[in-house]
Amino acid sequence: WLIFVQHYYITNNLSKIMSLRSASLLYNSAKALRAYQPVAVTCKRYLADTPNTSFARGIFLGELREEELFPYPDVLNSEQKETISMMMEAGHAFFQETNDAAANDSNEKIPDEQLDEMKALGMYGLMVPEEYGGIALTNTMYAKFGELTGEYDLGLGIHTGAHQSIGYKGILLYGNEAQKEKYLPSLASGEVFACFCLTEPSSGSDASSIKTRAELNEAGTHYNMNGSKIWISNGGIAEIFTVFAQTPVVDAKTGETKDKITAFIVERSFGGVNHGPPEKKMGIKCSNTAEVYFENCQVPVENVLGEVGGGFKVAMNILNNGRFGMGACLTGTMRMLIARATDHANNRKQFVSNLREYQGIQQKIAKMNLLCYANESMAYMLCGNMDRGAPEYQLEAAISKIFASQSAWDVCDETIQILGGAGFMKDVGIERWMRDLRIFRIFEGTNDILKLFIALNGVQDVGKKLKSAGTMGAVMGLMKSKFLPAAPLKNTVHSDLAPSVDMLRGDIAKFSVAVSEQVINHKKRIIEKQVLLNRIADVAILLQSMGAVISRSNTMADKGDVSEIPLANAWCAESHQKIKILLEELADSNVTKVDDAILNVGKLSLDANGYLAKSPIG
Repeated sequence: WLIFVQHYYITNNLSKIMSLRSASLLYNSAKALRAYQPVAVTCKRYLADTPNTSFARGIFLGELREEELFPYPDVLNSEQKETISMMMEAGHAFFQETNDAAANDSNEKIPDEQLDEMKALGMYGLMVPEEYGGIALTNTMYAKFGELTGEYDLGLGIHTGAHQSIGYKGILLYGNEAQKEKYLPSLASGEVFACFCLTEPSSGSDASSIKTRAELNEAGTHYNMNGSKIWISNGGIAEIFTVFAQTPVVDAKTGETKDKITAFIVERSFGGVNHGPPEKKMGIKCSNTAEVYFENCQVPVENVLGEVGGGFKVAMNILNNGRFGMGACLTGTMRMLIARATDHANNRKQFVSNLREYQGIQQKIAKMNLLCYANESMAYMLCGNMDRGAPEYQLEAAISKIFASQSAWDVCDETIQILGGAGFMKDVGIERWMRDLRIFRIFEGTNDILKLFIALNGVQDVGKKLKSAGTMGAVMGLMKSKFLPAAPLKNTVHSDLAPSVDMLRGDIAKFSVAVSEQVINHKKRIIEKQVLLNRIADVAILLQSMGAVISRSNTMADKGDVSEIPLANAWCAESHQKIKILLEELADSNVTKVDDAILNVGKLSLDANGYLAKSPIG
């Protein structure tokens, strides 16, 4: 749902060019290049077609955009740091003294008196401007406070996040002054709750296929809304709904009427709004999740959010803007889990020695630390750059969401493994975190779809670059440049980080060559090569993480603290090895054959509608 591929036009003559792996082949293919028609790879994106200001986009083109890396964001002034410090202190006290996460999970509900205390603490209007009754936190401050829900209670975090990260975020981003004045004060105070209504029974990742409709009445005063939404967080308790529906829109140029998605602010008080019973879920049980129904709901025209027909862009930007907090929230989760794992390893004795003495345990603890460090580095680089006014952060937000949700799951899994049988016991509490964490790879854009979003956006940029080269000489010059590492850094980096910087520069160059090869080799069929695109996305994620840890550890070193350099170097070294394997797999035809064999088994199983093999004993 994040991306629509319109077309990939690559002429048949392009197949005469064998491989970009060798510069000499390019020169020897002069005849083919003369017949070459520029590659046009276009992708209908909700992003504006603006000059690249994104580190993640740059790596596909062989660019190391260090202005997006250095210095590592330090965006809070002394007053803001003092404010968030006091809020964190109050937040810790609330979660330790008032909130009972286990009881919330067991009862599948947050007690009313606890909700009242959360309202008193201002937890429902963290990013709402002060003139509307909020606390006006910056993105970085909001992310930091979000670590608390990650550390103590993810279910409660989903409740508050569904309210403000996506529930009424559309009003903050797209609401006009009248809409903000009407709705934000009561939403910021927690007097009423909000929710985000996009997913439907027939449309999950494919948001463009929603069936909910809103038809303008003859008087032109109200939209008549009908449809249903499923798995809506806060759906059973919300009074304000951000709803996306198909509306007939007349094309000003052609006069043709087409359905386009429009966003609406819907009040339960309008009538015609109902909800089903709370869903029974694997995790995040204390958060309310319900189906929401709209039956002849009359929505005033002044409650259109943004432009009529512009709802898809509204939805995507709400989700993009809301994703930045997940990395920080799950940093809180991983920090807590690492503390539990190290405490157990330091105190549990097996075979004469404490667990901490065994390399197997040391390796697990090390990798948990590295995952948390890389995740935290990307999360705060993302929200810091947002606070600095970065115009483009969509790929970085997608990368952060994917990495955070997968890393937190892996850290939780290893924590249970280190704790052994104790980790499996409910009273120890880790099993609740595993149940709660499972949803994070699914909602706010499944990791599978987001990987395609990352890869296809990058492929599009590579195609445009090839197209813009135009003449044979320009194309050859462009390709020759791809065999060179990214330019040396203009910024001074600590000498101990030099090997990591060299790996990052070289890997970006190799990655750009590999992506260019795939664009040429697969032509328009590349959009069908999801296994290949997943590998491309995996490399992009690792490169983004390498850049973030280098920047963070270097900034700390500039302040006299070199303690993070070993973390950064270890992460970059491991990532470099993974990237090497992934790039080799992209170029290896034997790996492609293995992929095809595996995919064939999947197709056969789907055809059989189950497991393929018969029992060995009949």
